[in-house]
Amino acid sequence: MTPELPFSQACENNKDPILSVIQPFFSSADKVLEIGSGTGQHAVYFAENMPKMNWQPSDQTAYLAGVRARVEQADLKNLLPPLELNVRDEWPIGEVSGMFTANTMHIMSWDEVVLFFEGVGQHLKRGGVLCIYGPFNYFGTFSSESNAAFDVHLKGQDPKMGIRDFEEIVALANRHGLIFVSDSPMPANNRILTFTRR
Repeated sequence: MTPELPFSQACENNKDPILSVIQPFFSSADKVLEIGSGTGQHAVYFAENMPKMNWQPSDQTAYLAGVRARVEQADLKNLLPPLELNVRDEWPIGEVSGMFTANTMHIMSWDEVVLFFEGVGQHLKRGGVLCIYGPFNYFGTFSSESNAAFDVHLKGQDPKMGIRDFEEIVALANRHGLIFVSDSPMPANNRILTFTRR
C-alpha cells in the first residue's frame, strides 16, 4: 500500500460482502458508473473481480486526485479514469447499464438525494441496474442503536446529513422510473438496495 493513497478500513471490510451481492446484478452490464468513489478502493476491487465490464469511478473535485492515483496504480484495462461528478451539475456521461454508490445517501442533503435520482433516471439505460449501499431506516425507525448514534454524529457535522428512510428512497426512485428489486442485509447494519430502470 502506497502511504499517500487515501484509505478506508470500512472499504476493506465491506468489499467482499458488497461484491457478492452486486456481481449477479451487474453480470450483463457493459459499463457501471460508481457515484462517489471516495478512496477508489471499491472501484479497483470491483473492476478486478468483474473483468468483463468497464467500471467508471466518479466523485467531486476534492476527491478526484486520490481516486485517480489509485486507478493509475491499479493499471486495469477495464477501470476507467475517474470523472468529476457533482449531482448538482450536469452529469458528464451518457447512458450506462449499471450504477453503484456506497455511503452517499446519508452524506448528501435530501435535495441532493433528489438530484441523484433525477440523474439516475436520465442516465441509466432501460433495464439497467442501480445498487445503493449504506444504512437505512424502516418506518422512520433506526434499525440499530449504532445507526441511531451514527445519525446523531452525522447531524452534528451537518444538520442536512442523516440516515434516510427506506420508504422515501423507494418512492423517490419510483418517481424517476426505477422499480425496487431487492433489499439485501449487509454487515454492520448496512443494506444494499437494488433497483432496475423500467
